[in-house]
Amino acid sequence: MASAISVRALTKKFGDVLALDGLDLTVQPGEVHGLLGPGGSGKTTTIRVLLGLLRPGGGTATVLGRDPWRNSVSLHRRVAYVPGEVALWPGLTGGQAIDVLGRLRGGLDPTRCRSLIERFELDPTRKSRTYSKGDRQKIAFVAALAADSELLVLDEPTSALDPMLAAVFRECIAEFAACGGTVLLSSHSLAEIDALCSAVTFIRAGRTVQAGKLSDLRRCHRTTVTATTRIRPHPIGHVPGVHNLRGGDDPHTVTFDVDPEQLDPVLTTLTGLGIVSIVANPPTLEDVFRRENREEASVLAGGQSR
Repeated sequence: MASAISVRALTKKFGDVLALDGLDLTVQPGEVHGLLGPGGSGKTTTIRVLLGLLRPGGGTATVLGRDPWRNSVSLHRRVAYVPGEVALWPGLTGGQAIDVLGRLRGGLDPTRCRSLIERFELDPTRKSRTYSKGDRQKIAFVAALAADSELLVLDEPTSALDPMLAAVFRECIAEFAACGGTVLLSSHSLAEIDALCSAVTFIRAGRTVQAGKLSDLRRCHRTTVTATTRIRPHPIGHVPGVHNLRGGDDPHTVTFDVDPEQLDPVLTTLTGLGIVSIVANPPTLEDVFRRENREEASVLAGGQSR
């Protein structure tokens, strides 16, 4: 199997609204892949197509080598899904709900299930109607992670969890991936994507803006450098690739952004000035995401102006 998820030129319309406009997405086996985009960009529609809940209007989509629309029943035994809004049977206890969800996936590992219930601090004896939104998400997590699933599809999964339990969730996802599982994670939390994902796809207006390994994407964006030198660092402003030069209270300290391919000449110049201290901050996922959205919005605005 070449890829766990393969989407090519996917389209989907709801009436006159084009939700997906030729979207491409590839998730490799064993990868934790982030799906990022502003609200209304098509993330949830993409996930519903991958789960076989929506029929695509055009293009192709395969999950674990199979068409999710034609093979949804068999795929649901291999794929676990946790939505941002979890609905449960109000008359069932949490434990009963976990059992029902587990049977849909061919059963659960009892030992793993008990461990997850403890880690998520869940009371499985209460009726589902008494659960908060966060408790309902815990039920979905336990059922998903206690099954022998090959692929986890997560849509805003920690929106109702407190920070401590969100950290437990991240630990569980890292453990799942370490055992060879594949994860597609849609989240508004850039920090969560940054902490968990090795690859990311940016989408906007139903189209793929950019995709790739996070390490590769970061190399395409500027690093922020703060340096203090013995000689005043005025010459650094004349080095090609240096941007947004700004000083501080100390005339020997300067902060600037530098293109990744120009780091070597920048360091050479700083060395000649006598480095006292230097801090380099590579671009965060938030930096990459904001820049991609600014550039895409600029392109769209330019096309409209023509």
